[in-house]
Amino acid sequence: MPSTPHDPQAIKKIAPKGAEEKFQEKIREIALKQKEQETQMRAYSLGLPFISLVGKPVSPGALEFISENEAKQHKAVCFFEKSGERWIAITEPARPGMDDFLASLEEKQKVKIVRYLMSEASFISVMKLYAQLPKVIEDVGGVALTQKEFDTYSGEEFRDIRTLNDKLKGMSVTELYKVIVASALGARASDIHIEAEESDIKVRYRIDGILHTVASLPRDVWKQIISRLKLFAGLKINITDRPQDGRFTITLEHDKIDVRVSTLPTSEGESVVMRLLKSSSAGLDLKALGLTEYSNQRLKYEIEKPNGMVITTGPTGSGKTTTLYAILNHLNTPEIKIITLEDPVEYKMKGINQSQIDSAAGYTFAHGLRSILRQDPDIVMVGEIRDLETADIAINAALTGHMVLSTIHTNSAAGAIPRFLAMGAKGYLLAPALNAIMGQRLVRRLCAECKKEIALDEAESARVKEYLSTITPQAGIKLDLENLHFWEAEGCGACNGLGFKGRIGIYEIFAMTPEIEQVILSEQVSEYKMQEIAVKNGMVTMVQDGLLRALEGVTSVQEVFSVAQ
Repeated sequence: MPSTPHDPQAIKKIAPKGAEEKFQEKIREIALKQKEQETQMRAYSLGLPFISLVGKPVSPGALEFISENEAKQHKAVCFFEKSGERWIAITEPARPGMDDFLASLEEKQKVKIVRYLMSEASFISVMKLYAQLPKVIEDVGGVALTQKEFDTYSGEEFRDIRTLNDKLKGMSVTELYKVIVASALGARASDIHIEAEESDIKVRYRIDGILHTVASLPRDVWKQIISRLKLFAGLKINITDRPQDGRFTITLEHDKIDVRVSTLPTSEGESVVMRLLKSSSAGLDLKALGLTEYSNQRLKYEIEKPNGMVITTGPTGSGKTTTLYAILNHLNTPEIKIITLEDPVEYKMKGINQSQIDSAAGYTFAHGLRSILRQDPDIVMVGEIRDLETADIAINAALTGHMVLSTIHTNSAAGAIPRFLAMGAKGYLLAPALNAIMGQRLVRRLCAECKKEIALDEAESARVKEYLSTITPQAGIKLDLENLHFWEAEGCGACNGLGFKGRIGIYEIFAMTPEIEQVILSEQVSEYKMQEIAVKNGMVTMVQDGLLRALEGVTSVQEVFSVAQ
């Protein structure tokens, strides 16, 4: 068929070079102009001023007022700033959460927000400008760590703790900090220990609750290391004979890590521990804690009551704070006011008022709790109940329509009630105030890459069956005790040869019953008696919960017994 003047291929042959590109560019310009005009008319109908930002420059100061992630989430950008005002361009005024987002910016930054309507093309154009902003990890000491450096030092090469010692040799003090902190995060460490010894400096990471020595540094760099670290954390460099506490923040592209620093004088020099707190860890839901379906439903029933106390128990490092944050995350809705009192505030949560105690200034848990109750909260979280005064206020708050969440240091859920009474709490108030007590521990997860099924020896198998056979029918758990399967892991590259990767909680939930209330009121309370009644009423103990996890191949029998027995 002969070509016609309207045939695109024919036009290509007869048109001058570049004419087609110019034609297409013209079409795009016309379409863009039409979209801008449509947005302008829409702005007029909504009573908003219109702004076109296609190809327009925006100052870095204005652009940084809204983070890149928030801009993507709300399709809103700041394009102009002046004293007391910020001009924000948005694409969808009715977008869910837009009003709350802009109101929170006004409240936090103490500025007036002026809204403008922009087109989708304007939004895309401005978003490209974020790439030009410098991305650095900031810390109090002012040592810059670029995103590229962080990605390198937390990557596979430096994450292997078995070979880290060789990589640190010959590095400058500044470079040492970059590698030690970044590789610790890459290895999922919760703490970094730097300890002066007689002949060298030991660097250890706490990974999944266990300390691992990862490097030995020359003794002659110790003064430089400790001075630089104190500078970062805002500590006094010339004080070496007293403990000090400080902190600094590492700001990543998609996360923030708070580093809490503690120094302690020792015979060989100061010992330093850095606790790494990732803000993204606060986004847990209840299922992520590792609760069985039975425990999950039981806990939900107790925390969704309108008032009462839910207490978590366990030693330091057993995950109590994480559990409380997960419960708060589950309960956090716009209709409910939640206030926390913490020491310190470890993770910041949106929509929750978090207050940090300051004992030196007289702002204690008891003093803060009194003030909180005057703020009309629905839910109160108290970091820890340590004394009778705090316990009394918390109990009375639970009896007057508040849900109170807190922790107490005991070895098991059954030990919490005797602990309250030993503090001096009144049994006739405690009994109706308590909803549930939750005991917990953390066990290490078997590495999914190298775990394999094993057979237990006769003695260990008998021990496991003895524990599992005492699970009462009320718990609704059916087991074939003659057909049990268990796993262990030898270690591989994926888990740094440890055999474990990550941790999961094991729990026991002690819910109040009329029988337990009567025992409390009789004042003949013992931990053994509480445990006996709770088990009779369907409580699965921590050891039993751990063994059920071992049956699923999540952890090992040895790990459960070493942690919970």
